[in-house]
Amino acid sequence: MTEHNTMRTVRYHEYGEPVDVLRLETVPVSEPQAGRVRIAVHACGLAPADWAYCRGLVAGRLPRGIGLEVSGTVEAIGEGVTDVALGDRVFGMVDWAEQTSAGAADYAIMEHWFAVPDGLELTQAASLTMAFSAAHLFLTPLHVSPGSTILVNGAGTTTGYAAVQIALHRGARVIATCGTTYARQLQALGAVVTHYGEGLVDRVSTLAEGPVDGVFDTAPDSSVLPHLVQVAGGDANRVITASNPAEGAKLGLLSALDHLPPPEQRYAAIPDYARLAAEGRFTVPIAATFPLGDWRTAVDLSLSGQAHGKPLLLPADG
Repeated sequence: MTEHNTMRTVRYHEYGEPVDVLRLETVPVSEPQAGRVRIAVHACGLAPADWAYCRGLVAGRLPRGIGLEVSGTVEAIGEGVTDVALGDRVFGMVDWAEQTSAGAADYAIMEHWFAVPDGLELTQAASLTMAFSAAHLFLTPLHVSPGSTILVNGAGTTTGYAAVQIALHRGARVIATCGTTYARQLQALGAVVTHYGEGLVDRVSTLAEGPVDGVFDTAPDSSVLPHLVQVAGGDANRVITASNPAEGAKLGLLSALDHLPPPEQRYAAIPDYARLAAEGRFTVPIAATFPLGDWRTAVDLSLSGQAHGKPLLLPADG
């Protein structure tokens, strides 16, 4: 039992626009149930999924919190958990669906956790899980392999940035579309970078010297999807979108839901990606960090669509 009986948490009691329904509250600290651990939160990442859930995408018991991925130090262990000890540094996913708060809090109950490898800071660790697990999931049906050419459309998003790194690590040639913010960094990673907009099909086809072997789309603009099919030689089965699944389904694009692994396998590759991050070979861009008390500024930044990276809350900073 923690010496603290209460904690701060950002959560909502009704569905609606995040800025209208979210509140910073003081609530009792929960004990971890079987198969769960509780951490003192060092860092918590905010993502578009948080705002979709605030608006009621997955209805369930309220109140609920925001912040699905966290890092911190284990300070309570539920029954049956044998792979961690008190004081261990971990990162991963909170038990969002069954708890009345989530990661944007002083303490959080975790459902999936991984050891933070030596050399990886807790702040960076908090940004890894969602971006790399999503990129891994969406790249799987594209069968990325050495010598293949992959287009990542929207490589400046956190998931797109992760996908570029995974594809390069697998030996693929990567063409990345992005804005100016991360163009140089993506080039330094080894990607061939081009810009969005008119002429995309011709530019990518020239760079690839023909059709690409696969396309992963993470950009918000759904109007580009038909052009991405053209880039793939007219084959919709070589294009998958993370950001526009409804529009993609109308065009017959690949669906990640058809390739969804069981829960115990969904995060299986995360420790490997964390090890690469600890070696300085993988990263997720962090837009800015904020103390928990400044949560509203962090939320506004995430909602603006101009974060250019993942906003993180650091509860220990105040």
